[in-house]
Amino acid sequence: MTTSTQPGVLATAPAGTAAARATDLSKVYGTGETQVVALDHVSVEFLRGEFTAIMGPSGSGKSTLMHCMAGLDSVSSGSASIGETELTTLKDKKLTRLRRDKIGFIFQAFNLLPTLNALENITLPLDIAGRKTDRAWLDQVVDTVGLSGRLKHRPSQLSGGQQQRVAVARALASRPEIVFGDEPTGNLDSRSGAEVLGFLRNSVRELNQTVVIVTHDPVAASYADRVVFLADGRIVDDMAAPTAEKVLERMKGFEAKGRTS
Repeated sequence: MTTSTQPGVLATAPAGTAAARATDLSKVYGTGETQVVALDHVSVEFLRGEFTAIMGPSGSGKSTLMHCMAGLDSVSSGSASIGETELTTLKDKKLTRLRRDKIGFIFQAFNLLPTLNALENITLPLDIAGRKTDRAWLDQVVDTVGLSGRLKHRPSQLSGGQQQRVAVARALASRPEIVFGDEPTGNLDSRSGAEVLGFLRNSVRELNQTVVIVTHDPVAASYADRVVFLADGRIVDDMAAPTAEKVLERMKGFEAKGRTS
C-alpha cells in the first residue's frame, strides 16, 4: 500500500478491493469558539481481507473516524462508503439495514444478554433481522474463535476473554463486509486480549474477513497487517507489517511532538 506524502491523503486501491472508504471526510463538533475539528479532510481505504489498526494520541480522532465510517455518527463534509454504498446519502431506515447486514461491531463492553447462552447471543442479530442462520458458516466461525465447547454457557459462566470471543463470533455470524472494533481488548487482561486478537487475525486469514480496530496498544496493533496513524484529525502515517516495537517508536514521536508544541 503506497502512501501520499501529503498528510490526510492516501493512495486509492484498485476498484472493488476496498471494503470501506472515506473521501475528504471531516467531522466538526460545535460552532464558533467552542468548535472542535475532530476529523480534518481524511481520505483512507480499508482493503478487503485485511486487518487494520487505527492509532493515535488521545483526541486524535481515531474513534470518530471509525464511528463515521461505520455509520454510527454523521459526517460534516466529505463521504464514507461501505463497499460501493455511500453512507452519507442513506436515510435512517436504509442506514440501519446496512449496519445490520453489512457491518459487524465489537466494543470494549461485551454487550451480551445475560439470560441468553453463548450461541443465542451469537445468533441474536440474525434472529432479530429474521434471517436464516448459515449453519456451515456459523460452525466455521465458532470453530475459529474456539467456542465449540461453551455454546450452552451463559455469560456469567464465561471468563472475560470468552465473553469477548462470543462478541467476536456475533460480529462475524452475519458474514459482514467489514468488522469494526473500538478498543475490543480494552477490558481484558493481556492473555485474554492476545487470544481475542489472534482470533480476529485468524478470521482475516482463514475466513477472508475484513477487520478494522481502534486501539491505543502497540501490542494489539502488531496483530494487524497495517496501522493507520492519526494526529490532530489527520492521517500522518501508514505502516505495513507493524511490530509492537515499530508502533511504540512511532507513538513516542507523537508524545515528543506534543511536549514541544
